[in-house]
This record gives sequence, C-alpha cells and structure tokens, in this order.
Amino acid sequence: MTRVLVTGATGYIGGRLVPELLAAGYDVRVLARRAQRLDGRPWRSQVQVTEGDAADPEALTKALVDVDVAYYLIHSLGTGRRFEERDRRTALAFGVACRESEIGRIVYLGGLYPDGEELSPHLGSRREVGEILLASGVPTTVLRAAVIIGSGSASFEMLRYLTERLPVMVTPRWLDTRIQPIAVRDVLHCLVGSARMPADVNRGFDIGGPDVLTYRAMMQRYAAVAGLRPRRIVTLPLLSPGLSSHWVGLVTPVPSGIARPLVDSLVHEVVCKEHDIDRYVGPRDPIGFDRAVALALKKVHDLDVSTSWASAATPGAPSDPLPGDPDWSGGSLYVDERDCTVEASPRQLWNVIEGIGGRRGWYSWRLGWWTRGLLDRVVGGPGLRRGRLHPDTLAVGDPLDWWRVEALERGRLLRLRAEMRLPGEAWLELCAGTDDEGRTLFRQRALFHPRGLPGELYWAAIRPFHDVVFGGMQRNIAHAAERAEVSR
Repeated sequence: MTRVLVTGATGYIGGRLVPELLAAGYDVRVLARRAQRLDGRPWRSQVQVTEGDAADPEALTKALVDVDVAYYLIHSLGTGRRFEERDRRTALAFGVACRESEIGRIVYLGGLYPDGEELSPHLGSRREVGEILLASGVPTTVLRAAVIIGSGSASFEMLRYLTERLPVMVTPRWLDTRIQPIAVRDVLHCLVGSARMPADVNRGFDIGGPDVLTYRAMMQRYAAVAGLRPRRIVTLPLLSPGLSSHWVGLVTPVPSGIARPLVDSLVHEVVCKEHDIDRYVGPRDPIGFDRAVALALKKVHDLDVSTSWASAATPGAPSDPLPGDPDWSGGSLYVDERDCTVEASPRQLWNVIEGIGGRRGWYSWRLGWWTRGLLDRVVGGPGLRRGRLHPDTLAVGDPLDWWRVEALERGRLLRLRAEMRLPGEAWLELCAGTDDEGRTLFRQRALFHPRGLPGELYWAAIRPFHDVVFGGMQRNIAHAAERAEVSR
C-alpha cells in the first residue's frame, strides 16, 4: 500500500485532503506540531501521527520513514514580517529531507500567478517555494490555484461576507481583475490524483474551474445564488491593497493579516495558461462557479463545514500549551479563579459551557466584549467574528471567536487559549463537577502570562474589570444552566 505524508493537516486543505486520501486507499501519516490538535478529527484513529515541526530536519527524517509521497501544504499566510524567510527555510529543509529519504514524489499546492509581472510578496513567496521544491532532486508536482470556493475557505468567506453585508459598496479597482476560481472539490481531486504521477513528471500545473470572472461578477453571481438582490458597486481607484485589506478585515471574519495577501493576489490577473493537469489526475467534470457557491452554502446552512480557514492557528498566536505545573517557573502567571455551586445537574451546566461563544456570546458585558473584539480586528487579530464551527459541540483545535479550544474533556473541562493580539499569553478554563456534598460545582479560571513590561501594564489595566467580565460570566452561565434545568 502506498504511504503518504500530509503536512498542514490542521489547516483548511490538509484537513480535507486526509479523508480523501484514506478513501482512495492510501496509508496516511500526518506531521503536526501538536498531535493534540488532531484529536477532534473524525479520521484521527485511521492515520499515523508524528509530532514535530516541518522545518526541523530531525522531525522530518522521522516522519518520512517508508513514505512514498509527501504533501507540502504549509505556508506563512498572514504571519507578518519575515514570512518569506520562513517559507524559504521550511521549503529548503523539506526538499532536502525528502531527497535524503528517497521519497518518490512531493506534491505542493501554491498560488496561480501571471508571468512577467512583479508579484505581491505572498504570491512571490508561493512561486519561490514551488521553485525550491522543483529543484530539490525529488519529482515534484506544483499545483497553482487562484480563488478556492468551498465552505470555510478564507477566499469564500471574504466573498460571502462582502456580498451579504454590503448591498451598496465603494470598492477598489481590483474588483475588475479577471480571476479563474476553482471549487475545493476539484482542488482535492487534483491533489489526490497527483500521488499517481509518473516519476519523470517534475513541473507545475495551473488548476482552475470552467469560469473566468471578475471579482465584481463573482459578487453579483454569489448574490444571485444566495437569493440576494443585485449589489450596487462603485469603484474607487484610491483604495490601495493595504487599505482594502483593513476594510475587508472589518467587514468580514477574515483578519486583515490574512486578508492582505488575498487582496494582494487579486490585484493580478490569475487565469490558467494551460490545462495539462487532466492528463495525469484522471477525468473530472469541473464544477462551475455557481454550483461551487451553492454547494458551499449548503454546507454552511447544514452546519457541515468540516474545516475552515480558521482551523489553522491564527498567525502570531502562541503555540505552547498551558503550563501544567502549579509551581511553573516560566515567569509571572496571573490567575483569576472563581468557584460557585449551581442549582442544576453537571450535565446541564456542561451543555451551557460547551455552547458558549459565537451567537450565544460570552454571558457578560456584551459591549465590553464587542469593543475588545473590534479593537483586536483593527490591529489584525481575529476579533469575535470567527464564531464557531458548530453551534452546540466543540473539538480540540476548533476556533471559538478569538479563542481556540486547547483541551476538552467532555462533561468536565473546556480550556481555551487566546489568539487575540496580546502582550502575553492567556487562557480561560471552564470546569463542571461536584463538591464534597454532591452539589454541582462550577469552576472558572482566567490565566495570563505577561510578556515584559507591556504585559504587566496590560494586566494591571484590565484587573479592575474582572469582576464585571469574569464574575458576570460565571453568574450568568450558572443562571443559564439553572433555567435550562427547570425547563426540562
């Protein structure tokens, strides 16, 4: 059986590729920096997981043992300064490790770009990574895609929210640039099929759907599919890509740090120059733009979005787990801890805890949470608009507004790690249990590890508001559980 290694499996494409490879009969191994992030995936028990960083030669050597095909689905989209250096270093390490491990093929998903133009930094980095892998000495397939249309993709969410929230809008010039979008199902078809390419194939392929549209036309056709009135769009040439990305960051759930490279790529005309891929990956009936939108919207409405752009950790967010040692020596660790008994069953309390966030909110001072979320978005953080993947259930690794689920012991513990812009690292723990007398006990902890003087000042500034924010949260969660218990 052919064994494949998938990197980036916690991301949007990687998380969808793994089950497709399993269904096609491949033996799948996954490389992840933190194996725990995969615990909520339905395919977790069917794959091997190796923990490590894709830039670490030792971790790569271990992950590549007996591997035939390696998927490189890593990029530094929206990670701030020096992302090009990180992309370059990781791609070089991956190429060297694959060559030394005698891997049969590398498959990389990059970006579609025009020839003879000065590319945006992110699109230029995608091109450079493809060139590095093609020169690695290992037969490589580089797939180049433009806008990917699928439930949960950053490109689709940007299109969706811009169209739905702004029936009348003033827009930049890039709305009239020609684009060849592709449905996520077609991307996955090409990725899976690339594992079977002949050993003498070492090249890039443009992949796209059957339609070539301007972004303006994409918005109007999305509106038609979604049953919305036609949008009134006025182009304002003065809106630069930088200003456009901040505008997108405020209007949509996509933070400006991720919106910027997406907008930068839309400045270029991205249309397939060849269609050779179909000779190698098998026949397909390409999905048109309207059908791709309809399929994505059905997934959204059915609450069946398996992965999202937010599935990957927010760029710049800390990745180390909460220190478990109570005598942790890594510096100051401030804790706001509150316990109370609840006149409800532990199960009913847990139902409220697991349903927190998203449309239900955070059970305290709505204006304060909304304001903090808006400020976070202004500085490039996720804010509160990421919401939840499912309204009632959570899994480890799920985004939850500006938090991410770090640990989940269903019925007992929910631990969230903050991914907002902070001068430090923060966690929120919500626990349901019983006390010595058998009463339902609700324990809540907010923890903060400051980073230097700015972190110390930040904690001092917000400390006076804790009773309103965290005290109110605990009281209101308890009351919600008690009301639900009475109504049963």
